[in-house]
Amino acid sequence: MHRVPTCLFLATLAAICCSCHSHVVTGHTQIPVAERPVAKDATREELLDAYNTIARNMKTLNATVELRPTAGSRYSGVIDEYHDVKAFLLAARPADIRMIGQAPVIGKTIFDMASDGDTFRVSLPTKNKFLVGSVAIEKASAKPIENLRPQHLLDVLLWPEIRKEEAVTMREFNNEKGRYYILTVLRGGYQLEVLREIWFDRSNLQVARIETYGPKGILLSDASFSDWEPVDNAATGPTNASTTTPTPPQASAITSFPRSIHIERPHDDYTLDMQITKITANEEIPADRFKLDQPPGSELVRVGETAENKSTKQPMESKPQ
Repeated sequence: MHRVPTCLFLATLAAICCSCHSHVVTGHTQIPVAERPVAKDATREELLDAYNTIARNMKTLNATVELRPTAGSRYSGVIDEYHDVKAFLLAARPADIRMIGQAPVIGKTIFDMASDGDTFRVSLPTKNKFLVGSVAIEKASAKPIENLRPQHLLDVLLWPEIRKEEAVTMREFNNEKGRYYILTVLRGGYQLEVLREIWFDRSNLQVARIETYGPKGILLSDASFSDWEPVDNAATGPTNASTTTPTPPQASAITSFPRSIHIERPHDDYTLDMQITKITANEEIPADRFKLDQPPGSELVRVGETAENKSTKQPMESKPQ
């Protein structure tokens, strides 16, 4: 029924294009050869090796960073932006991390947080509170900024290795911003699910983005990486005063690491911009530097417990950090 009008339309369009051929192109830009982006080629195995080289060899990390958190989103109806915070960060495999944040200029500690993979601890001196909870807690706080946990940074900084037994697919993705390879790591079981997606920028074949998914396809974390620069390795740099034991050579192969990291946690309703100003890889970090005790006289808040017993005051003896 509609074939005749359709044919007439196509014929009319063809006639216009043929009769006005010189006017069809509305713009013409010649990109100089030197400015044309080059999309490098790589195999799945080469990308796996590039990723795992960093994942395997980054054993510890000691960094000074600048943080800019943003809590909330258009979906929650409120967006709160916070001042930049200077922080000192320590991380060590398999699951230890500690970060101390200070207010700009005055250098006063505004938070001290640590996690060992099972339990997180957060000291808030300005509020005289000490938060303790299980890393496995899934319920988000009504105040998005309180959802920021030290373990959220661990997988972003110390990447989990892709094991040989894990299924990994590879595909291309192109848009106006660039061309990418994407490795998709699958979670096995009764039904396959996406565990992680790793994006490689084809202009340099460096990791540009890592998306981490939970059960049922929940997007837990979306981290973007840029500004890759050389890294100081403890084994080849100055002698570490805390130990005389050299770092094994296989843990010193990190040549570069991103200085700018953007983290989005949609279900925790916050984003975090991290600028790394100083970083050292694979130095020996004593275990006690990850230990965070409750400050004397502070209010203990057990995150995730019932309202009846989640908050108590427990003065404690001061212990060396």
